[in-house]
Amino acid sequence: MSTTDHDLATEQVYQIVIRTTPERLWEAITSPAFTTQYFHGARIDVTPERYTSRGPDGQSWGDDAVYEFDPPHRLVHGWRSLYDPDLADEPESRVTWQIEPRDGGLCLLTVTHDRLEGSPRTARGVSGEGWTTVLSGLKTLLETGSPMLPADG
Repeated sequence: MSTTDHDLATEQVYQIVIRTTPERLWEAITSPAFTTQYFHGARIDVTPERYTSRGPDGQSWGDDAVYEFDPPHRLVHGWRSLYDPDLADEPESRVTWQIEPRDGGLCLLTVTHDRLEGSPRTARGVSGEGWTTVLSGLKTLLETGSPMLPADG
């Protein structure tokens, strides 16, 4: 199955089932102690007002508004990739994290990255392996206690 530029430009939806609690999954999404281990080394801090991301060198990777903050169920925030000047010039897109508990100690995590109509470079950058690698790393970390990739990977 291939993805067209039009598909990339509108909405991307990713789902993954993780053996964890909603509370632990929320903490892993919003706490730099976790995010540095699966999100390309990013120190991500989330408050009810702001979503901030800093690279391993301290450079600002993102500083965006939080539109919905409902722990441990739903987080909606803006997205601009400040680490790359070409991406930073594009309009803000939006990321929604939806956590749904399932039987047997599982959670369904749905990540929707949308409002990408005016941000084709961002859409290409986060599509496919972009979000898939982040979410696979999150699942591995929560289920095994160890990062999927080495600290510099």
